[in-house]
Amino acid sequence: MSNSNSLTLTASTMLMPATVIILVALVIPTLILLRYSFNVYDPTQLMIEAFTLENYGRFFSEPYFQKVMVTTLTMSLECTLASLLLGYPVALFLATTTSRFKSLFIILTIFPLLVGNVVRAAGWMTLFGAKGFINVSLMYLGVIDEPINMMYTTFSVFVGILCVILPFMILTLQGVLESIDFSLTEAAKNLGASSFTAFRRIILPLSLPGIATGCILVFILCMNAYSTPVLLGGPSFAMMAPALYDQIAATSNWPFGAALAFILTVATILATLISSLYFRRRLKALAA
Repeated sequence: MSNSNSLTLTASTMLMPATVIILVALVIPTLILLRYSFNVYDPTQLMIEAFTLENYGRFFSEPYFQKVMVTTLTMSLECTLASLLLGYPVALFLATTTSRFKSLFIILTIFPLLVGNVVRAAGWMTLFGAKGFINVSLMYLGVIDEPINMMYTTFSVFVGILCVILPFMILTLQGVLESIDFSLTEAAKNLGASSFTAFRRIILPLSLPGIATGCILVFILCMNAYSTPVLLGGPSFAMMAPALYDQIAATSNWPFGAALAFILTVATILATLISSLYFRRRLKALAA
């Protein structure tokens, strides 16, 4: 009994530094920002302390910011779905391969995470630009007569964000797929099931927790994307993170920027909760 208590005490002691850091670096600044969102903007003194819902009302009354939120949600959902469709086969390969190059494949998957988002976006700019590699190659081959406009489009932002989140999806799915006993599929095949049926009835349901975790993780990353939409989308393509940054940094409107930050946070949490409930029901249905 004493050993159990000492282990609990040790674990609690070890968690204390991380808890303090999170409290000081995240919770307290977040609460301060929440308080700012109820203040009144004043260009002469940054803000006037008050308690008003004016900033939140502005968001819901101006179609521009509602459009920005819809764009953010749409882009996040599209990128999440695309990362799942592209990442699942790769994760399945990494989980099942017995190749001696497996470690190399995993390193290649992780490598993009070592490169900053700004650097990656700059790389895509050299590909998508009017004089970028893609346009120059297509013009050289005679496929097109003039450059295709790929920069500052929805497509360029989609590709940029997708490449940022794809490694996270692959690694999350791989961890779950490696815990599955694939001998179950062999048993199913011996009983007459096709490879596709074995995958659909066994592997896919067992990997659903990984799918849920991966989708929620990358969706949150998409909702809060900043550098990729700014560099690849330009001023004509607005998402919530760049919009709230502009309010705080460009116009110094801290109250409205803080309100946008909390609206984005609430929207992300609600979408995450809805998806969590959906996947939980799916898991219960499969278990039944």
